[in-house]
Amino acid sequence: MRVLMFGWEFPPHISGGLGTACYGLTRGLAKHDVEIIFVVPKAHGDEDKRFVKVVNASDVEALYGDVQNDDIWEKLSFIHINSNMVPYISPEEFETYSSEYRKTGTNTHAKGDLWKERYNFSGKYGANLLEEVARYAMVAAQIAKELSGQFDIIHAHDWLTYYAGIAAKRISGKPLVVHIHATEFDRSGENVNQEVYNIERAGMQEADRVIAVSNLTRNIVIDKYGISPHKVVTVHNAVRFASKNEVETKRAVTDKIVTFLGRITYQKGPDYFVEAAAKVLKKVPNVRFVMAGSGDMLNHVIRRVAKLGIADRFHFTGFLKGEEVQKMFALSDVYVMPSVSEPFGISPLEAMRSNVPVIISKQSGVAEVLDYAIKVDYWDVDALADAIYGLVKYPALSQMSAEKGLKEVTSLKWEDAAAEVVNVYKSVL
Repeated sequence: MRVLMFGWEFPPHISGGLGTACYGLTRGLAKHDVEIIFVVPKAHGDEDKRFVKVVNASDVEALYGDVQNDDIWEKLSFIHINSNMVPYISPEEFETYSSEYRKTGTNTHAKGDLWKERYNFSGKYGANLLEEVARYAMVAAQIAKELSGQFDIIHAHDWLTYYAGIAAKRISGKPLVVHIHATEFDRSGENVNQEVYNIERAGMQEADRVIAVSNLTRNIVIDKYGISPHKVVTVHNAVRFASKNEVETKRAVTDKIVTFLGRITYQKGPDYFVEAAAKVLKKVPNVRFVMAGSGDMLNHVIRRVAKLGIADRFHFTGFLKGEEVQKMFALSDVYVMPSVSEPFGISPLEAMRSNVPVIISKQSGVAEVLDYAIKVDYWDVDALADAIYGLVKYPALSQMSAEKGLKEVTSLKWEDAAAEVVNVYKSVL
């Protein structure tokens, strides 16, 4: 079986869980003899290509034109983008990111002409993301045309690639599977970006099958987007087990360390972590809280930490990746994921793999597959504080949670998740 797969990021160049999930899934699919051509907007040349063939969309010339009866042009008439603003950056960051974006080639052609253009995609989540999503679709159409006989099915990850998936399907006639790693309701609550919502819904409607990373996400897809339940399949994520001697750490403090690792955005619930930290520190002063990540709520969180008077016990590391993440887990005594809405959540699995007891919100997809994580409602700061207190104060509880958690997470393998995805492929071929 051969798959043309569209993603937005691929290790080692990732911004969050999407790239990690894509990598784990492709490795798992390779074990089931699935050949994958993985397309990213911008490849850096150092991607792990043992399991996939990586195609750099920035190297592909896309066909453009004003001839209305041109086959490709008519099939891509669905592409329409109105806004440059996206839900990943603050207004303050807009100018910085905007200056980084540039297009190669020009659009000074006479009406009726056909021409090719190459775009230097940033591959980031910047101010021109929606424009890049549309242009990525144009490039995807060209890729699908050029590789027409080299794939049997199309697989698109998250809304960023849905237009690309639709374009490839319309050009090639091959079935399309879209993978929902998060929805706009997870990212923004009820204040959705309508343009992003429209892209998500278009992708789900055009797809032959929709893969949701949890039953929580599946229900959102059905209820909020009006997609038929018969079309939506749940396939839970997993965790990749690398060698345990890959990082060495040396602690410079004897205090217990409680870690939050993720985007500092509304979706991840960083403010609840701060409020719980203040409550814990009133009872146990020898605890340090670490917030690892970046996002549009960072300044708000810093101000709140200062106002609560806990700045000497609170540390901000900025965004961590790769070995830095593993070192942070190795230094941690407790990992907390208080997400307001988390489609799945791979980071708790990575923490459990590192023998760290975890606390997660009940409003997360990963809660569906874990029995030995402590689960609280994201809004219940008292319950979250009590859970942290118990794990840092009582060694027996912490040890039991870590041991049981490691045993449990060992059974969640990407190879098994990939087998379920293969069955989804077979259902549409």
